[in-house]
Amino acid sequence: MVSVSLYTLGCKVNQLESESIADAFRVRGFRVLPWNGAAGEPMVDILVINTCTVTSKAEQKARRIIRKALRDHPQAVLMVTGCYAQLAGEALQSLGREDGSVPVEANRLMVVSGDTKSLLLDLPGFLADTMPEQIAPVLLSQWLRDQETPLVKKAERFRFSPGDFSLHSRASVKIQDGCDNHCSYCRVRLARGRSVSLEAERVRAAVQALEAKGYTEAVITGVNITQYRDTSAPQEGALHLAALLRDLLSGTERIRLRLSSLEPEGLTDDLIAVLGHPRIRPHFHLSVQSGSPAILEQMGRRYTPETIETGVRRLRAVKDDPFLACDIITGFPGETAEEFEKTYALCRGIGFAWIHAFPYSPRPGTEAYTYPGAVSEREAVLRVDRLITLGREGRHAYSRRWLGREVEAVLEAHGEPHPSEAVGVADNYLKLLVRFPDHEPPLTGKPCRCRIYGFPEEHGAFSRFDALAECL
Repeated sequence: MVSVSLYTLGCKVNQLESESIADAFRVRGFRVLPWNGAAGEPMVDILVINTCTVTSKAEQKARRIIRKALRDHPQAVLMVTGCYAQLAGEALQSLGREDGSVPVEANRLMVVSGDTKSLLLDLPGFLADTMPEQIAPVLLSQWLRDQETPLVKKAERFRFSPGDFSLHSRASVKIQDGCDNHCSYCRVRLARGRSVSLEAERVRAAVQALEAKGYTEAVITGVNITQYRDTSAPQEGALHLAALLRDLLSGTERIRLRLSSLEPEGLTDDLIAVLGHPRIRPHFHLSVQSGSPAILEQMGRRYTPETIETGVRRLRAVKDDPFLACDIITGFPGETAEEFEKTYALCRGIGFAWIHAFPYSPRPGTEAYTYPGAVSEREAVLRVDRLITLGREGRHAYSRRWLGREVEAVLEAHGEPHPSEAVGVADNYLKLLVRFPDHEPPLTGKPCRCRIYGFPEEHGAFSRFDALAECL
Protein backbone atom coordinates (compact mmCIF):
# COMPACT_ATOMS: atom_id res chain seq x y z
CA MET A 1 0.00 0.00 0.00
CA VAL A 2 1.31 3.44 -0.93
CA SER A 3 2.26 5.54 2.12
CA VAL A 4 2.57 9.29 2.61
CA SER A 5 3.95 11.51 5.35
CA LEU A 6 3.66 15.28 5.81
CA TYR A 7 5.83 17.92 7.48
CA THR A 8 4.38 21.38 8.04
CA LEU A 9 6.15 24.64 8.79
CA GLY A 10 4.47 27.91 9.64
CA CYS A 11 1.00 29.14 10.43
CA LYS A 12 -2.33 27.55 11.29
CA VAL A 13 -3.44 27.98 7.68
CA ASN A 14 -0.56 25.77 6.55
CA GLN A 15 -1.46 23.26 9.26
CA LEU A 16 -5.08 23.15 8.08
CA GLU A 17 -4.02 22.71 4.47
CA SER A 18 -1.74 19.82 5.46
CA GLU A 19 -4.64 18.23 7.35
CA SER A 20 -6.71 18.44 4.18
CA ILE A 21 -3.99 16.80 2.08
CA ALA A 22 -3.59 14.01 4.65
CA ASP A 23 -7.36 13.47 4.72
CA ALA A 24 -7.49 13.27 0.90
CA PHE A 25 -4.88 10.48 0.93
CA ARG A 26 -6.59 8.65 3.77
CA VAL A 27 -10.00 8.71 2.07
CA ARG A 28 -8.50 7.04 -1.01
CA GLY A 29 -7.02 4.24 1.10
CA PHE A 30 -3.40 5.36 1.44
CA ARG A 31 -1.44 5.04 4.67
CA VAL A 32 -0.70 8.39 6.34
CA LEU A 33 2.36 8.09 8.57
CA PRO A 34 3.54 10.55 11.22
CA TRP A 35 6.71 12.32 10.12
CA ASN A 36 8.83 10.79 12.89
CA GLY A 37 7.42 7.41 11.94
CA ALA A 38 8.29 8.06 8.32
CA ALA A 39 11.93 8.61 9.30
CA GLY A 40 12.06 4.97 10.37
CA GLU A 41 9.98 3.76 7.41
CA PRO A 42 12.42 3.28 4.50
CA MET A 43 9.65 2.35 2.08
CA VAL A 44 7.55 5.50 2.53
CA ASP A 45 6.49 6.53 -0.97
CA ILE A 46 5.56 10.22 -0.82
CA LEU A 47 6.80 12.98 1.48
CA VAL A 48 4.91 16.29 1.43
CA ILE A 49 6.74 19.29 2.90
CA ASN A 50 4.56 22.38 3.38
CA THR A 51 6.91 25.37 3.64
CA CYS A 52 6.83 28.86 5.16
CA THR A 53 8.58 32.07 4.13
CA VAL A 54 7.86 34.34 7.10
CA THR A 55 11.54 34.37 8.20
CA SER A 56 14.88 33.32 6.74
CA LYS A 57 15.14 30.71 9.51
CA ALA A 58 11.89 29.11 8.33
CA GLU A 59 13.36 28.88 4.84
CA GLN A 60 16.64 27.47 6.16
CA LYS A 61 14.73 24.86 8.11
CA ALA A 62 12.76 23.89 5.00
CA ARG A 63 15.96 23.39 3.00
CA ARG A 64 17.46 21.33 5.80
CA ILE A 65 14.37 19.10 6.00
CA ILE A 66 14.32 18.63 2.22
CA ARG A 67 17.98 17.61 2.06
CA LYS A 68 17.57 15.20 4.96
CA ALA A 69 14.45 13.66 3.43
CA LEU A 70 16.30 13.12 0.14
CA ARG A 71 19.09 11.34 2.02
CA ASP A 72 16.89 9.29 4.35
CA HIS A 73 14.39 8.19 1.69
CA PRO A 74 16.27 7.53 -1.54
CA GLN A 75 13.23 5.92 -3.19
CA ALA A 76 10.57 8.41 -2.08
CA VAL A 77 9.03 11.26 -4.06
CA LEU A 78 9.22 14.64 -2.32
CA MET A 79 6.43 17.14 -2.95
CA VAL A 80 7.46 20.59 -1.73
CA THR A 81 4.75 23.25 -1.54
CA GLY A 82 3.73 26.31 0.48
CA CYS A 83 4.71 29.98 0.57
CA TYR A 84 8.46 29.40 0.19
CA ALA A 85 7.77 27.18 -2.82
CA GLN A 86 5.65 29.97 -4.29
CA LEU A 87 8.45 32.53 -4.11
CA ALA A 88 11.57 30.40 -4.65
CA GLY A 89 10.46 27.35 -6.59
CA GLU A 90 13.55 27.07 -8.80
CA ALA A 91 15.90 27.36 -5.81
CA LEU A 92 14.06 24.55 -4.05
CA GLN A 93 13.96 22.44 -7.21
CA SER A 94 17.73 22.68 -7.44
CA LEU A 95 18.10 20.94 -4.06
CA GLY A 96 17.16 17.69 -5.77
CA ARG A 97 19.92 18.12 -8.35
CA GLU A 98 22.80 19.24 -6.17
CA ASP A 99 25.00 16.32 -7.19
CA GLY A 100 24.13 16.86 -10.85
CA SER A 101 23.58 13.16 -11.42
CA VAL A 102 19.79 13.10 -11.84
CA PRO A 103 18.14 14.39 -15.03
CA VAL A 104 15.52 17.07 -14.46
CA GLU A 105 12.75 14.91 -15.98
CA ALA A 106 13.35 12.08 -13.51
CA ASN A 107 13.94 14.24 -10.47
CA ARG A 108 11.97 12.91 -7.52
CA LEU A 109 11.82 16.33 -5.84
CA MET A 110 8.81 18.20 -7.22
CA VAL A 111 7.89 21.76 -6.33
CA VAL A 112 4.19 22.61 -6.24
CA SER A 113 3.73 26.37 -5.97
CA GLY A 114 1.52 27.80 -3.28
CA ASP A 115 -0.94 28.93 -5.96
CA THR A 116 -1.41 25.35 -7.12
CA LYS A 117 -1.18 23.62 -3.74
CA SER A 118 -4.76 22.41 -4.10
CA LEU A 119 -3.55 20.00 -6.81
CA LEU A 120 -2.25 17.86 -3.96
CA LEU A 121 -5.88 17.20 -3.03
CA ASP A 122 -6.35 15.58 -6.46
CA LEU A 123 -3.10 13.61 -6.32
CA PRO A 124 -4.50 10.64 -4.33
CA GLY A 125 -7.19 10.09 -6.95
CA PHE A 126 -4.64 10.15 -9.77
CA LEU A 127 -2.39 7.72 -7.94
CA ALA A 128 -5.23 5.36 -7.07
CA ASP A 129 -6.31 5.24 -10.71
CA THR A 130 -2.89 4.88 -12.32
CA MET A 131 -0.15 3.79 -9.93
CA PRO A 132 -1.54 2.02 -6.85
CA GLU A 133 1.56 -0.13 -6.26
CA GLN A 134 4.48 2.02 -7.39
CA ILE A 135 5.22 5.72 -7.69
CA ALA A 136 6.78 6.74 -11.02
CA PRO A 137 8.35 10.21 -10.67
CA VAL A 138 8.31 10.91 -14.42
CA LEU A 139 4.57 10.23 -14.74
CA LEU A 140 3.84 12.17 -11.57
CA SER A 141 5.85 15.14 -12.80
CA GLN A 142 4.02 15.07 -16.13
CA TRP A 143 0.66 14.98 -14.36
CA LEU A 144 1.58 18.07 -12.35
CA ARG A 145 2.61 19.96 -15.49
CA ASP A 146 -0.63 19.00 -17.20
CA GLN A 147 -2.74 20.15 -14.25
CA GLU A 148 -1.06 23.45 -13.41
CA THR A 149 -2.60 26.68 -14.64
CA PRO A 150 -1.19 30.22 -14.53
CA LEU A 151 -3.87 31.36 -12.12
CA VAL A 152 -5.88 29.55 -9.48
CA LYS A 153 -9.48 30.53 -8.92
CA LYS A 154 -10.44 31.92 -5.53
CA ALA A 155 -12.48 28.80 -4.82
CA GLU A 156 -9.34 26.65 -5.05
CA ARG A 157 -7.96 28.24 -1.89
CA PHE A 158 -10.95 26.96 0.05
CA ARG A 159 -10.89 23.36 -1.11
CA PHE A 160 -8.80 22.66 1.98
CA SER A 161 -11.60 21.42 4.22
CA PRO A 162 -10.82 18.00 5.70
CA GLY A 163 -13.59 15.70 6.80
CA ASP A 164 -11.49 14.48 9.72
CA PHE A 165 -8.46 15.83 11.55
CA SER A 166 -5.74 13.29 12.34
CA LEU A 167 -2.73 15.57 12.77
CA HIS A 168 -4.42 17.76 15.44
CA SER A 169 -7.11 17.14 18.04
CA ARG A 170 -9.05 20.31 17.23
CA ALA A 171 -10.80 21.03 13.97
CA SER A 172 -10.18 24.17 11.92
CA VAL A 173 -12.10 26.06 9.27
CA LYS A 174 -10.28 28.35 6.85
CA ILE A 175 -12.45 31.39 6.18
CA GLN A 176 -9.94 33.76 4.55
CA ASP A 177 -6.63 33.81 2.66
CA GLY A 178 -4.16 36.47 1.55
CA CYS A 179 -3.80 39.99 2.95
CA ASP A 180 -4.49 43.54 1.75
CA ASN A 181 -2.07 45.14 4.20
CA HIS A 182 1.29 46.37 2.96
CA CYS A 183 3.48 45.77 5.99
CA SER A 184 7.04 46.65 5.02
CA TYR A 185 8.57 43.48 6.49
CA CYS A 186 6.10 40.85 5.29
CA ARG A 187 6.76 38.39 2.48
CA VAL A 188 3.69 36.25 3.09
CA ARG A 189 1.47 38.80 1.34
CA LEU A 190 3.69 38.39 -1.74
CA ALA A 191 3.22 34.63 -1.62
CA ARG A 192 -0.53 34.47 -0.91
CA GLY A 193 -1.76 37.61 -2.68
CA ARG A 194 -4.77 39.80 -1.97
CA SER A 195 -7.34 38.97 0.67
CA VAL A 196 -10.15 36.62 -0.37
CA SER A 197 -12.89 35.16 1.80
CA LEU A 198 -15.11 32.12 1.80
CA GLU A 199 -18.84 32.79 1.49
CA ALA A 200 -20.61 32.78 4.85
CA GLU A 201 -22.98 30.06 3.69
CA ARG A 202 -20.06 27.70 3.03
CA VAL A 203 -18.37 28.59 6.32
CA ARG A 204 -21.60 27.85 8.18
CA ALA A 205 -21.99 24.52 6.41
CA ALA A 206 -18.42 23.54 7.31
CA VAL A 207 -18.88 24.37 11.01
CA GLN A 208 -22.26 22.61 11.12
CA ALA A 209 -20.67 19.51 9.59
CA LEU A 210 -17.99 19.51 12.28
CA GLU A 211 -20.62 19.85 15.00
CA ALA A 212 -22.59 16.96 13.51
CA LYS A 213 -19.45 14.80 13.66
CA GLY A 214 -19.07 15.53 17.36
CA TYR A 215 -16.28 18.07 17.33
CA THR A 216 -16.35 20.22 20.43
CA GLU A 217 -14.35 23.12 19.03
CA ALA A 218 -13.47 24.70 15.70
CA VAL A 219 -10.60 27.12 15.16
CA ILE A 220 -11.59 29.90 12.78
CA THR A 221 -8.46 30.63 10.83
CA GLY A 222 -6.99 32.55 7.89
CA VAL A 223 -3.99 34.69 7.00
CA ASN A 224 -5.78 37.80 8.31
CA ILE A 225 -9.29 36.96 9.49
CA THR A 226 -10.07 40.55 10.48
CA GLN A 227 -10.16 41.25 6.71
CA TYR A 228 -12.96 38.71 6.23
CA ARG A 229 -15.59 39.95 3.77
CA ASP A 230 -18.35 37.88 2.22
CA THR A 231 -18.12 39.32 -1.27
CA SER A 232 -21.14 37.34 -2.44
CA ALA A 233 -23.28 39.90 -0.61
CA PRO A 234 -23.90 43.43 -1.95
CA GLN A 235 -21.05 45.75 -0.97
CA GLU A 236 -23.24 47.81 1.35
CA GLY A 237 -24.38 44.63 3.06
CA ALA A 238 -21.15 42.62 2.98
CA LEU A 239 -20.63 40.38 5.99
CA HIS A 240 -17.58 41.21 8.09
CA LEU A 241 -16.04 38.94 10.73
CA ALA A 242 -18.44 39.99 13.47
CA ALA A 243 -21.49 39.23 11.32
CA LEU A 244 -19.99 35.90 10.26
CA LEU A 245 -19.46 34.87 13.89
CA ARG A 246 -23.04 35.79 14.75
CA ASP A 247 -24.20 33.71 11.82
CA LEU A 248 -22.12 30.73 12.95
CA LEU A 249 -23.37 30.97 16.53
CA SER A 250 -27.01 31.18 15.47
CA GLY A 251 -26.57 28.32 13.00
CA THR A 252 -25.05 25.89 15.52
CA GLU A 253 -25.97 24.68 19.00
CA ARG A 254 -22.94 23.40 20.90
CA ILE A 255 -19.66 23.78 19.08
CA ARG A 256 -17.23 26.33 20.52
CA LEU A 257 -15.27 28.75 18.33
CA ARG A 258 -11.64 29.72 18.84
CA LEU A 259 -10.13 32.52 16.75
CA SER A 260 -6.67 32.62 15.26
CA SER A 261 -4.60 35.81 15.20
CA LEU A 262 -6.39 39.18 15.24
CA GLU A 263 -5.16 42.59 14.06
CA PRO A 264 -5.47 45.31 16.75
CA GLU A 265 -7.20 47.76 14.40
CA GLY A 266 -9.79 45.07 13.64
CA LEU A 267 -11.18 45.07 17.19
CA THR A 268 -14.26 47.09 16.31
CA ASP A 269 -17.25 47.71 18.59
CA ASP A 270 -19.23 45.12 16.64
CA LEU A 271 -16.54 42.45 16.89
CA ILE A 272 -15.86 43.06 20.59
CA ALA A 273 -19.56 42.60 21.34
CA VAL A 274 -19.66 39.23 19.56
CA LEU A 275 -16.46 38.02 21.24
CA GLY A 276 -18.27 38.18 24.56
CA HIS A 277 -20.52 35.26 23.53
CA PRO A 278 -20.12 32.22 25.84
CA ARG A 279 -19.26 29.93 22.92
CA ILE A 280 -16.34 32.10 21.81
CA ARG A 281 -13.23 30.80 23.58
CA PRO A 282 -11.56 33.31 25.95
CA HIS A 283 -8.25 33.18 24.09
CA PHE A 284 -7.06 35.93 21.76
CA HIS A 285 -3.76 36.29 19.91
CA LEU A 286 -2.94 39.81 18.76
CA SER A 287 -0.47 40.76 16.00
CA VAL A 288 1.15 43.55 18.00
CA GLN A 289 4.67 43.52 16.44
CA SER A 290 5.93 46.62 18.32
CA GLY A 291 5.03 49.05 21.08
CA SER A 292 6.89 51.95 19.49
CA PRO A 293 4.80 54.43 17.46
CA ALA A 294 7.76 55.20 15.22
CA ILE A 295 8.53 51.54 14.49
CA LEU A 296 4.86 50.70 13.89
CA GLU A 297 4.78 53.49 11.30
CA GLN A 298 7.95 52.17 9.65
CA MET A 299 6.43 48.70 9.59
CA GLY A 300 3.35 50.02 7.82
CA ARG A 301 1.07 48.91 10.64
CA ARG A 302 -2.33 50.61 10.87
CA TYR A 303 -2.60 51.27 14.60
CA THR A 304 -0.84 52.83 17.58
CA PRO A 305 0.15 51.45 21.00
CA GLU A 306 -2.97 53.13 22.37
CA THR A 307 -5.06 51.07 19.93
CA ILE A 308 -3.52 47.91 21.38
CA GLU A 309 -4.10 48.96 24.99
CA THR A 310 -7.70 49.94 24.29
CA GLY A 311 -8.39 46.64 22.52
CA VAL A 312 -6.98 44.65 25.42
CA ARG A 313 -9.07 46.54 27.98
CA ARG A 314 -12.21 45.88 25.95
CA LEU A 315 -11.44 42.19 25.53
CA ARG A 316 -11.01 41.87 29.28
CA ALA A 317 -14.29 43.69 29.79
CA VAL A 318 -16.30 41.13 27.78
CA LYS A 319 -14.41 37.99 28.89
CA ASP A 320 -13.50 36.76 32.36
CA ASP A 321 -9.68 37.00 32.42
CA PRO A 322 -9.04 35.80 28.85
CA PHE A 323 -5.72 34.33 27.74
CA LEU A 324 -4.05 37.12 25.76
CA ALA A 325 -1.00 36.47 23.58
CA CYS A 326 0.88 38.54 21.04
CA ASP A 327 3.48 38.51 18.28
CA ILE A 328 6.47 40.83 18.56
CA ILE A 329 9.27 41.51 16.06
CA THR A 330 12.49 42.83 17.59
CA GLY A 331 15.51 44.31 15.87
CA PHE A 332 13.53 46.00 13.10
CA PRO A 333 15.70 48.51 11.19
CA GLY A 334 15.91 51.71 13.20
CA GLU A 335 14.73 50.11 16.47
CA THR A 336 16.92 51.81 19.04
CA ALA A 337 17.26 50.63 22.62
CA GLU A 338 14.76 53.32 23.59
CA GLU A 339 12.23 52.16 21.00
CA PHE A 340 12.58 48.57 22.18
CA GLU A 341 11.98 49.62 25.78
CA LYS A 342 8.63 51.06 24.66
CA THR A 343 7.70 47.64 23.34
CA TYR A 344 8.86 45.94 26.52
CA ALA A 345 6.92 48.42 28.68
CA LEU A 346 3.76 47.90 26.62
CA CYS A 347 3.96 44.12 26.99
CA ARG A 348 4.74 44.31 30.70
CA GLY A 349 1.92 46.79 31.32
CA ILE A 350 -0.63 44.66 29.50
CA GLY A 351 0.55 41.43 31.14
CA PHE A 352 0.31 39.10 28.16
CA ALA A 353 -0.03 35.43 29.04
CA TRP A 354 2.29 34.57 26.17
CA ILE A 355 4.66 36.49 23.91
CA HIS A 356 5.76 35.03 20.59
CA ALA A 357 8.89 37.10 19.99
CA PHE A 358 11.30 36.65 17.11
CA PRO A 359 14.08 38.76 15.56
CA TYR A 360 13.47 40.76 12.40
CA SER A 361 14.47 38.86 9.29
CA PRO A 362 15.27 40.84 6.11
CA ARG A 363 12.99 39.46 3.41
CA PRO A 364 13.85 40.03 -0.26
CA GLY A 365 11.13 41.87 -2.13
CA THR A 366 9.87 43.82 0.89
CA GLU A 367 10.32 47.55 1.50
CA ALA A 368 12.16 47.05 4.79
CA TYR A 369 14.81 44.94 3.04
CA THR A 370 16.59 48.18 2.05
CA TYR A 371 15.90 50.19 5.22
CA PRO A 372 18.94 51.65 7.00
CA GLY A 373 19.62 51.31 10.72
CA ALA A 374 20.20 47.57 10.92
CA VAL A 375 20.26 46.10 14.43
CA SER A 376 22.95 43.52 15.12
CA GLU A 377 21.81 39.90 15.31
CA ARG A 378 23.26 39.61 18.81
CA GLU A 379 21.28 42.61 20.06
CA ALA A 380 18.07 41.41 18.40
CA VAL A 381 18.42 38.00 20.06
CA LEU A 382 19.01 39.60 23.46
CA ARG A 383 15.81 41.59 23.03
CA VAL A 384 13.93 38.44 22.03
CA ASP A 385 15.21 36.66 25.13
CA ARG A 386 13.96 39.45 27.38
CA LEU A 387 10.50 39.29 25.83
CA ILE A 388 10.34 35.51 26.00
CA THR A 389 11.26 35.66 29.70
CA LEU A 390 8.54 38.26 30.23
CA GLY A 391 6.08 36.03 28.40
CA ARG A 392 6.95 33.04 30.60
CA GLU A 393 6.42 35.16 33.69
CA GLY A 394 3.07 36.29 32.30
CA ARG A 395 1.98 32.71 31.63
CA HIS A 396 3.07 31.66 35.11
CA ALA A 397 1.08 34.48 36.69
CA TYR A 398 -1.95 33.81 34.49
CA SER A 399 -2.13 30.10 35.29
CA ARG A 400 -1.94 30.81 39.01
CA ARG A 401 -4.91 33.14 38.82
CA TRP A 402 -6.95 30.10 37.81
CA LEU A 403 -6.10 27.95 40.84
CA GLY A 404 -9.30 26.39 42.22
CA ARG A 405 -11.41 27.49 39.25
CA GLU A 406 -13.33 25.39 36.76
CA VAL A 407 -12.52 25.23 33.05
CA GLU A 408 -13.62 23.18 30.06
CA ALA A 409 -10.81 21.24 28.38
CA VAL A 410 -10.58 19.39 25.07
CA LEU A 411 -8.44 16.28 25.42
CA GLU A 412 -5.44 15.93 23.10
CA ALA A 413 -3.87 12.68 24.30
CA HIS A 414 -5.61 9.69 25.89
CA GLY A 415 -4.08 7.95 28.90
CA GLU A 416 -0.88 10.01 28.90
CA PRO A 417 1.40 9.83 30.78
CA HIS A 418 -0.66 7.39 32.94
CA PRO A 419 -3.88 5.45 32.19
CA SER A 420 -5.87 7.67 34.56
CA GLU A 421 -4.56 10.94 33.06
CA ALA A 422 -4.88 12.85 29.82
CA VAL A 423 -3.42 15.94 28.20
CA GLY A 424 -5.95 18.68 27.57
CA VAL A 425 -6.19 22.27 26.37
CA ALA A 426 -8.51 24.44 28.43
CA ASP A 427 -10.98 26.89 26.95
CA ASN A 428 -8.57 29.63 28.07
CA TYR A 429 -5.67 27.84 26.30
CA LEU A 430 -3.84 26.56 29.38
CA LYS A 431 -2.13 23.20 28.78
CA LEU A 432 -3.45 20.82 31.43
CA LEU A 433 -2.58 17.42 32.82
CA VAL A 434 -6.07 16.16 33.70
CA ARG A 435 -6.59 13.43 36.29
CA PHE A 436 -9.57 11.06 36.07
CA PRO A 437 -9.81 9.42 39.52
CA ASP A 438 -13.00 7.43 38.89
CA HIS A 439 -12.70 6.32 35.27
CA GLU A 440 -10.43 6.25 32.26
CA PRO A 441 -10.13 9.44 30.19
CA PRO A 442 -12.56 9.81 27.28
CA LEU A 443 -11.27 9.70 23.74
CA THR A 444 -9.08 12.39 22.19
CA GLY A 445 -11.06 15.42 21.07
CA LYS A 446 -13.74 15.00 23.72
CA PRO A 447 -14.51 17.73 26.28
CA CYS A 448 -14.46 17.49 30.03
CA ARG A 449 -15.25 19.88 32.84
CA CYS A 450 -12.41 20.07 35.31
CA ARG A 451 -10.99 22.04 38.21
CA ILE A 452 -7.42 23.32 38.40
CA TYR A 453 -5.89 22.13 41.67
CA GLY A 454 -2.12 22.58 41.33
CA PHE A 455 0.94 23.18 39.22
CA PRO A 456 3.64 20.89 37.81
CA GLU A 457 6.63 22.06 39.85
CA GLU A 458 4.65 21.59 43.06
CA HIS A 459 3.74 17.97 42.32
CA GLY A 460 6.72 16.66 40.36
CA ALA A 461 4.74 16.49 37.12
CA PHE A 462 6.02 17.24 33.66
CA SER A 463 7.00 20.88 33.13
CA ARG A 464 5.29 20.99 29.72
CA PHE A 465 1.96 21.58 31.48
CA ASP A 466 0.70 24.91 32.76
CA ALA A 467 -1.45 23.38 35.46
CA LEU A 468 -2.84 20.18 36.94
CA ALA A 469 -6.59 19.56 36.87
CA GLU A 470 -9.12 16.98 37.98
CA CYS A 471 -12.15 15.95 35.96
CA LEU A 472 -15.41 16.80 37.72
